Amino acid sequence: MSGVQPDLPGYELVSAGLDDLAAGRESESALLVAMAAPRLRAVGIDVPQGGGEQPSHRLYELLTEADEGAHSRYNALVARVVSFARVAEHASAGLTCSEPGVLVLVVQGERPR
Repeated sequence: MSGVQPDLPGYELVSAGLDDLAAGRESESALLVAMAAPRLRAVGIDVPQGGGEQPSHRLYELLTEADEGAHSRYNALVARVVSFARVAEHASAGLTCSEPGVLVLVVQGERPR
């Protein structure tokens, strides 16, 4: 997986974060992707360097500055990127979703009946 699959949950957020990191822009999505960079790189997503030494702290500061209920917003954003990473990990491991909330292991390239 060299890029972001558009059918994964949170695609828009991760894609925007990758674009912002590549352009050197600090944004909620860029900081979020920087936080998840090791996990995203592990599944083959090319994550540009950036986000500073502690992107999680900077993201919280940025959300606090926007005065949008930083704590709940932060948790929601983290949940979205974790969901994206989890599905990407399952996809790279040969797991597929047959219906929402159900994961099926594909064995030797065969799909379940």
